[in-house]
Amino acid sequence: MGRTLALVLPVVLVLSGTLAVATVPWSRSGSSGSVLAASAEKASSRPASRAPQDVLRDQLLLELQEKDAGVALTHLQEAVNGRPSLARHCASIARALGRAAVNKYGPSRAQSFSRPVCDTSFATGVAGVGGQG
Repeated sequence: MGRTLALVLPVVLVLSGTLAVATVPWSRSGSSGSVLAASAEKASSRPASRAPQDVLRDQLLLELQEKDAGVALTHLQEAVNGRPSLARHCASIARALGRAAVNKYGPSRAQSFSRPVCDTSFATGVAGVGGQG
């Protein structure tokens, strides 16, 4: 009896599972297009995940506009100290802050915010924009 049950039970489970899947609406050919379109719509509406350094740069640029360059530079240093993986992006973020500071304050005033955050990258950003205009 046990051996018969051991042989018959898997067959019954496979058949019942196959029948259950066959009766699900998405398995029918008529409605599969709408299900695929709906899932593609969901996939395309998701925002692409952004790299942490891009998020940080955007936050700091906003902070520079709302407050001042000194606050943004302080928060850049804190972010790099708290998350060492951001250190390799520190210079490019600081240069972007330097360029934004020139746009907000002008070259002379922007230079007054210069600090030794990420070496002299902020000053390089200031000088790069300041020398052009």
